[in-house]
Amino acid sequence: MTQTDITIEDLAAMLEQGQRLLGLDIGSKTIGLALSDESRAFASPLKTIKRTKFTPDAQEILQVCTESNVGALVLGLPLNMNGTEGPRAQSARTFARNLQKLTDLAITFWDERLSTAAVTRTLIEADTSRAKRAEVIDKMAAAYILQGALERLDTIASED
Repeated sequence: MTQTDITIEDLAAMLEQGQRLLGLDIGSKTIGLALSDESRAFASPLKTIKRTKFTPDAQEILQVCTESNVGALVLGLPLNMNGTEGPRAQSARTFARNLQKLTDLAITFWDERLSTAAVTRTLIEADTSRAKRAEVIDKMAAAYILQGALERLDTIASED
């Protein structure tokens, strides 16, 4: 098992007390980042990275990991509506494989179908301007993805 083959169930057993999770919403132009709290109950939007080249983008992500006691990464996996993987999902997997070469942190994927749509709907309901939505959508989508993973981890913990 490579570090990018880790399921959310595997991850539950690997994390140490107090380690945070970093959620990533990887787009072609930006990467949204969200960070869990130390108890891994809540995901908060952190920042949006404007993509340049892989290495500086990865260095910025890993810097956040070091500064924030991150124990693992949760990457959004953009599946097609029928559950199959298309080009965007393959792009996310490639990003993860390349990132894995630079870190020992575990990387898992979380189905991100409709995450951006759900966040957009919430922002529209909150009467957020189009410009402000564009500014925050990626990190909010990362938080939505991460929150889903955190809720699954909580369910796993309560099953034990």
